[in-house]
Amino acid sequence: MTESDDATEARTDGGNMVTYGIEDKPPLGKSVLLGTQHWLTMVGSTIAIPLVLAGVLGFNGGQTAQLIATFFLVSGIATLAQTTIGNKYPIVQGGTFSMLGPAIAIVAALGGAGGGASSTVMMRELQGAIIVAGAVEVLIGYLGIFGRLKKYMGPIVIAVVITLIGLALISVPQIISANQNWYLAGLTLVLITLFSQYLDDYSQVFKLFPVLLGLGGAYLLALVLSVAGVVNIVDLSPIAEAPLVRVITPFQWGMPLFTTSFIVGMFAGMLASAIESFGDYHSVARMAGEGAPNKKRVNHGLGMEGIGNVFAGIMGTGNGSTSYTENIGAIGITGVASRYVVQVGALVMILVAFVGPFGAFVTTIPNPIVGGLFLAMFAQIVGVGLSQLQHVDMNQNRNVFVLGFGLFAGLSIPQYISGLESGALETGLSNVPVFGAVLGIPEVAQTISIVMGTEIAVGGLAAFILDNTIPGTDEERGLTQWEEITEDADEFEPFHQQLLSGGDSGPKVADD
Repeated sequence: MTESDDATEARTDGGNMVTYGIEDKPPLGKSVLLGTQHWLTMVGSTIAIPLVLAGVLGFNGGQTAQLIATFFLVSGIATLAQTTIGNKYPIVQGGTFSMLGPAIAIVAALGGAGGGASSTVMMRELQGAIIVAGAVEVLIGYLGIFGRLKKYMGPIVIAVVITLIGLALISVPQIISANQNWYLAGLTLVLITLFSQYLDDYSQVFKLFPVLLGLGGAYLLALVLSVAGVVNIVDLSPIAEAPLVRVITPFQWGMPLFTTSFIVGMFAGMLASAIESFGDYHSVARMAGEGAPNKKRVNHGLGMEGIGNVFAGIMGTGNGSTSYTENIGAIGITGVASRYVVQVGALVMILVAFVGPFGAFVTTIPNPIVGGLFLAMFAQIVGVGLSQLQHVDMNQNRNVFVLGFGLFAGLSIPQYISGLESGALETGLSNVPVFGAVLGIPEVAQTISIVMGTEIAVGGLAAFILDNTIPGTDEERGLTQWEEITEDADEFEPFHQQLLSGGDSGPKVADD
């Protein structure tokens, strides 16, 4: 690549230089393949969330396919917006598990698939709640609320948050399903590891496309075995049955409905999503070999995610839009942190949304293959989170305690919350002396339940409080080094300022 020595050094972290930096622009053909790889990386979550929603809403097959296509469209457009006029990081936007819990709770309150409300009415309630929650996130972002907290968020807090992002996702069904085909999942994991860690020095193809090669190899084997009748893993019928062109319009399920209690519950999910994204921004910067994001970049990123949530509500996904942890892991494995590549991947998502057979193809990827992919991606995220501790003096007992307590609280308390019987938390909170009358309000209890049931929120909050209250110097806490590696305020130029100034900050064209 045609990079200066300074640029090369800036993208070197612990001897592991990314192949394409944020500003680099690989050749178009290569970018299409790399962008497609990003798209395949996020397929699991993008399908899993709408499938769960479709089940609880009682959607039929046609409605479910339409919902999946809508997810792809919203993800593609939100990603283009974030990478172009948001925080400008190479970070994919898509559905969020943080808002899935509130959505399921709202549907249950309306009677569920077998209750009194129709599936479209329940979806319209979800749309209204998501639109309002997204509008609040827009205000949180562009008013700079999270940015003001950044000086209190040291590397040990970020380490806990990022590590929990990876650990919390280990419970996805593609990994823990009891009837999982571990031969296929293991093959996928072995191939991705082989190409990304052992063979990457032998060929640029192996270095740049380990996910594509791993998924492709495992899928090809599963397809051959299925066609030969040895096993029945891949079903190609959805591709043949899919329409050539799928029409997706705003308010396709009807006009949104707005109910206060549902909005409050969804707001809690949005808050958990924002905390996760805050950690994701630091994670992607670390993966790309860049300095930690300044508060201006954080604010614009969260503000744009709020706009993405509003857009998701308008289009009718029944879910929000947030930063995708899976794709951050892909950056670490492939060494491709190019914003241009992610934008090309976003265009692939939009194309997939409207072209029926392409969208149907992703539904044929067996869960074991997706599970093997997730194991590699999430492990990378956990490693990146723990690597933040290089800035912290881990010989200090206070830091060891903050780290251990934050991780343990983040993993254990949500498990306790999920094990409570329906209404138990509300009853318990209502009996709290003095504050019981307020805490026992259903909307308040539900908000507390959602926040306390989210690993990132619990662990991050615990680490935040301890790190800022237990005595320790800035050097011991890693704040001194943290400040040194944080990008300067002028390194991020908001889109509107760039537009008005007519400045050229476009990507550099890299050689083959």
